[in-house]
Amino acid sequence: MKHLLLSWVACTLFGIQGCGDPPGQVTDIHETWFKPEHSERGIEFYLDTELSEHYWMPEILVGGGAAIDFNDDGWVDIYLLQATGEGGNRLYQNMGNGMFRDVTEGSGAGDTGYGSGVATGDVDGDGDVDMFITNLGQDVLLVNEGGGRFSDVTLKRGLGDKGWGSSASFFDADGDGDLDLYVCRYALWSPETVLPCRVVDPDGRRTFGYCKPSRYPTTTDLFYLNDGEGYFRSAGDSSGVDSVKGYGLGVAAGDFDMDGDTDLFVANDTTEDRLWINAGNGVFEESGFNWACDRDSSGLAKAGMGVVVVDLNDDGAPDLLVCNIKGEADSLYLNTGTGFRDVTSQAGLSGPSFRHTRFGLGLIDFNNDEQLDYFAANGAVNADPSIIDGDPFAQTNLLLKGRAGQLGFDSIEGAGGLSSLEPRTSRGAIFGDFNNDGGIDILVVNRNEKARLLMNNVVDRGNWLLVDVRNEAGTPALGTRVELDFGERVRTGILRTDSSYLTANDHRVHFGLGRVERVPTVVVTWPDGSVLELEDVEANSILRVDHPGRK
Repeated sequence: MKHLLLSWVACTLFGIQGCGDPPGQVTDIHETWFKPEHSERGIEFYLDTELSEHYWMPEILVGGGAAIDFNDDGWVDIYLLQATGEGGNRLYQNMGNGMFRDVTEGSGAGDTGYGSGVATGDVDGDGDVDMFITNLGQDVLLVNEGGGRFSDVTLKRGLGDKGWGSSASFFDADGDGDLDLYVCRYALWSPETVLPCRVVDPDGRRTFGYCKPSRYPTTTDLFYLNDGEGYFRSAGDSSGVDSVKGYGLGVAAGDFDMDGDTDLFVANDTTEDRLWINAGNGVFEESGFNWACDRDSSGLAKAGMGVVVVDLNDDGAPDLLVCNIKGEADSLYLNTGTGFRDVTSQAGLSGPSFRHTRFGLGLIDFNNDEQLDYFAANGAVNADPSIIDGDPFAQTNLLLKGRAGQLGFDSIEGAGGLSSLEPRTSRGAIFGDFNNDGGIDILVVNRNEKARLLMNNVVDRGNWLLVDVRNEAGTPALGTRVELDFGERVRTGILRTDSSYLTANDHRVHFGLGRVERVPTVVVTWPDGSVLELEDVEANSILRVDHPGRK
């Protein structure tokens, strides 16, 4: 017993890779947290990724999409990226109460590239939310013209890289009030440079499979500055982003050093993760090593994929969660103000996460009990030869319940209904309240399968608040800080659409409130420093807050 205790203490203090989690518990939940309702609600989307009869690497990594209220009617719509399947990308309009209709035809949104990821934001300040799409091949900027119409303005706006893009993020890098753009790129890959790769199965047999990233050269990510009118210029060199290379997959923005400007975290596959600390005016310093978030505690770079930035412990500073491949635990970092502290094991994440290859990722209060829960969309990158009939890359998704009153997560008996779903090769996970009932739903994009719309079905959810903050143009004010002040506790959320994997999420800031019926004070702080305080806010409502300067 003494040795077990010392082992746990060592794991806790030093975050040793492979250590077991401290004693947790299995939460006995008999109801179903999520119910698949994609067909009933009008989402009939099948992602076809096949490029060749051989194993071509992009096939195993793509699967993105977005939650976007493109017509600003208060109901979140859905945009899904196609790869080689017929029809191109698809746009689904939310007709109310989470019922959808395919409105792609005539919308201009049906790009036919080999789709990878999506970022959303109003790039030209005209009051409509636009979309940037990364492809295997030329990226695409679709400007929202209103009336359900999008225009491809990629080349005339200074974009259109022809490499292999993955996740992307719109954020204001230089503090001038418009949205700049960061684009992760995965590797220098092309059909002309395809390599046949062999993998070893669990029985020691060598067979063909998808290559490890190291078989292809790394590349730099892309960074663009916006001129204020929606025209972009490459600033990779002047910003410092061109100074390092990697296999970029996930990205999320946040003010990690709390100095008033926006930084970035990038998850790289098998190369060091990057923390870009903003030095001002869109110039960045790579600080992953100094902040202790570039690799695990043993000094190894993990296979970083999905990313979440959220304030876990109510200290006002953004914390960080990164998910990785099977055999590598997640990395859960608490922000100390000058660096990160790895608390993965203490939080109960090492064991559950270790058994899956995770991509789409979210920390969401699904049952509105004031504790963040955990969801990961899972799917292997190496085939399981024991699976003869069915998808050899398929895995079940992972759902964990946030611990009451403390930092950490516990397994759910029956996985809250997810365990009854047939395993899939899942990639992107899009989080949003699609029927405006205060419960966050999930759309999971599956490789060579239908996308699943998992509607939140938690019985007796707690109270909630959705905060929809707008800028002077009337579009979602990305980067805005929302604080719920209860006196002894201040809860913080940031209005964002980035994070997870290859996806853009519902822009509204969600808070589970438990039994709280009224919030004493809601403080909204826009990126330009404008502040608005609202008193005695009623729970179970969607609170729209307009910028004081909006005309």
